Amino acid sequence: MATVIGIIGAGEVGSHIARAAIANGYEVVIANSRNPETLAELVATLGPQARAATAAGAAAAGDFVVIAVPLKLVNNMPVQELAGKIVIDTNNYMAWRDGLYVAVESGEATEHELRQRQLPTSKVVKAFTHIQAPRILTAGQPTGTPGRLALAASSDYPEAVELVARLYDQCGFDTVDHSPLSESWRSRPGQPAWKAFWRQTREELAGNLARGRRVRSK
Repeated sequence: MATVIGIIGAGEVGSHIARAAIANGYEVVIANSRNPETLAELVATLGPQARAATAAGAAAAGDFVVIAVPLKLVNNMPVQELAGKIVIDTNNYMAWRDGLYVAVESGEATEHELRQRQLPTSKVVKAFTHIQAPRILTAGQPTGTPGRLALAASSDYPEAVELVARLYDQCGFDTVDHSPLSESWRSRPGQPAWKAFWRQTREELAGNLARGRRVRSK
C-alpha cells in the first residue's frame, strides 16, 4: 500500500509538491481553504493517486502531512488530526503579507517554533522553503550527481528531518540539516541561503546557513 501524504494548501507550493509526490509513488489527499469540490480540476490533472478533502480530512488521511499555507497567529490547523504525525511546514514568514509577528520580529521565536507550539502533539519540520515551487519538479538530479542542488530542513525531531531527507532525495535533492527549529531563521527570505536558492550544493548551502545573521523583516 502506498504512503499517503496529506497536503493542506493547494496553491503553487502545495500543488507542485503533490505532483512530485505522485511521481515518486505516493498517494495524495489535498485540501484548500474552501471545499473539496473546488479542487476537482486539480485532482483531475493529478490523476488517480490523488483525491480532495477538507483540511481535517487531509490531515487525518496522511501518513505525514505538508502544510503549504502561511502561519496564522491564531491556529487554523486541525490539531487533533495532526496529532502524532510529522508535519512538513513550507511557510516563510513575510511581514508585508502576514503583518508583524512580534515574537518573530523580536527573535523570541521563529515562525516554525510558533507552528510547533500550535501543534504540540505533532513533529514540525521546516522544508521546501527556499526553492521556487516549479523547480521541485525540474531541478532534481540523481543521487551522487556532482553539483547536486541541496535544500535545508530544520526540526526539533531528528526523525522528521530523516523523513524530509528521504523525500528530498526522491525528488532529486541533497539535504542540509540546520536544526533545531530555533535555527530555522537561517534559511528565511533575505538570508544568504535564501538569496542563493537558484544553485547551491550541500557544502555551499551549509556555508550560507552558517553566514546567516538575524535581522528584522521588512
